Amino acid sequence: MRLCSIASGSSGNCIYIGDSRTHLLVDTGISKKRIEEGLCRVGVKGEEIAGILVTHEHSDHIQGLGVFSRRYEVPIYATRGTIEGIRRCKSLGTIPEDLFCEIREEESFTIGSLEIYPFPISHDAREPVGYRAGSAGKSVAVATDLGTYDEKTVQYLSGLDAVVLEANHDTHMLEVGPYPYHLKQRVLGERGHLSNEVSGRLLCDILHRDLKQVVLGHLSKENNYEELAYETVKLEVTMGENPYKGDEIPLMVAKRDEISPTIEV
Repeated sequence: MRLCSIASGSSGNCIYIGDSRTHLLVDTGISKKRIEEGLCRVGVKGEEIAGILVTHEHSDHIQGLGVFSRRYEVPIYATRGTIEGIRRCKSLGTIPEDLFCEIREEESFTIGSLEIYPFPISHDAREPVGYRAGSAGKSVAVATDLGTYDEKTVQYLSGLDAVVLEANHDTHMLEVGPYPYHLKQRVLGERGHLSNEVSGRLLCDILHRDLKQVVLGHLSKENNYEELAYETVKLEVTMGENPYKGDEIPLMVAKRDEISPTIEV
């Protein structure tokens, strides 16, 4: 399987996952042109995308959905609540009804050669989910936009070969930063976003010796920066109750405006 972050951050998100036969996108929160440029780097054409897995209806995850799905007639997989949110987003234009494929959290489904498992996440959206995808004994997952996690989240993310994991903000930067009070409370809340520290703790809970790559994603432009997220998560691993040290973890940070290296597992 392959995984590549085309864009990840508070301003737009789009992740490619696939194998030699089936190619998918998780979210399309950037322009059609940027999506196509990212896919070109992976060696995939827009017309080869078999489906778009939408995590939730916030604009940084769907702003390119209308244009891209109409252009290539790509099926859109999302929960009922997310589909309702997409339909209410007038800026997307009219998306043909036959492109929508309603899914349910914790019910797996198949697209081509990939088995997809949508799992619930804690975020202030209608019915948000993360996604786990598997093929030929390998599996990857995208877990961003979750204000908190529990033992079930750890179960959903266990035994992975690669994962995109949210490290949205540094708590101190957020607290003293320019956001208004209500927005700070939203981000810090249990339906907001994971801080660097909490991301590191979640990583400690899902680490195993065959985890080949961890990609830190969905960094806030105003309340985080790459080096801080990277070092904080590494430190949490080193200090955590697990047999690993931060320097032993294959860790990278996804950029909001650059395509990541393609991860193959």
